[in-house]
Amino acid sequence: MEQQVQEREAEELTLVTRKSCFGLPTACPHSLPVFIYLKLAQIPFRLDFNSIYPDSDQIPYVESGTYVAYNNENDGVIECLKNDGIVDLDSDFHSLPDWVSTKAMISSWLSDAIMYELWVGSDGKSAYEIYYSDLSWPIGKALFLKQVYLVKQRLGITKDNAEQRENKIYKRAKFAYGALSTRLGEQKFLFDDRPSSLDATFLGHALITLYALPESSVLRSRLLEYDNIVRYAETLKLELIESGSSSSGPHFHSVPSSSAPRKGPSSWKSKPKSKSKREKTEEEKTFKKRAKYFLAAQLVAVLLFLSVMGGYDSGDVELDEDDEGFAYD
Repeated sequence: MEQQVQEREAEELTLVTRKSCFGLPTACPHSLPVFIYLKLAQIPFRLDFNSIYPDSDQIPYVESGTYVAYNNENDGVIECLKNDGIVDLDSDFHSLPDWVSTKAMISSWLSDAIMYELWVGSDGKSAYEIYYSDLSWPIGKALFLKQVYLVKQRLGITKDNAEQRENKIYKRAKFAYGALSTRLGEQKFLFDDRPSSLDATFLGHALITLYALPESSVLRSRLLEYDNIVRYAETLKLELIESGSSSSGPHFHSVPSSSAPRKGPSSWKSKPKSKSKREKTEEEKTFKKRAKYFLAAQLVAVLLFLSVMGGYDSGDVELDEDDEGFAYD
């Protein structure tokens, strides 16, 4: 095991995320925390972007040689990196009294809040830009509507309780911001003034809220009430993202992923680079055909989904109020 870890450390990591937008290296709520975590850990890595499979729950993922850590495995990429001995920023924090409750607020209440705001609470333009703007309009719009439906299901939102659920989501987010503001104080990081995975997760949330959500966003206005959180986000953004190309800090590049994931899509698209025209290889021709087939299949699947769900009564989705999450007195 130790030898495998050493071999992984010798090979540079590649982080595959959704595309860069809104002045952020990626505005995907799952991808940005992983990017920040690697930067906080000062682990060199290359950055690659996926714009072909926007609804894949494997993204983000990290690879190095034969090692791959997916978003949909073992509680996410960061947990995989910790459990597999790649990098663990949290080893000294687990025994702290506020660690568990702080993690619960960030991973539950704030995760629900940003999901709600992107897909339901706002005009949806930010979510569309992050996930579907590289697709043709009919497919992108259909996939967007499908995701809105799934998010409402996940959050237990129906026609009858929509206003009640919205108020509860915003109330929990405001409570979480207040608690995190108090914990942060004037420190640079949340715990013992040292970086942790909670900083990566919360900073990702804060940056997306501040930079990707519209000015009319209720969640954004709630966050702006806490000056120290805004300073925390802007300071670390400058240090980790805007100064990322300096020689003194960890570096990243936008290049194609070196290997295919163990399962799922086998080809990934990186940021375009200006190149002279050349004859396409057979592999590239095959890839282009597969991409077209994928998009066609997605369109058919979405149209079937919408036709089947057309008669669905959203009032059938019910929420057990006793199982809504964590309670903080």
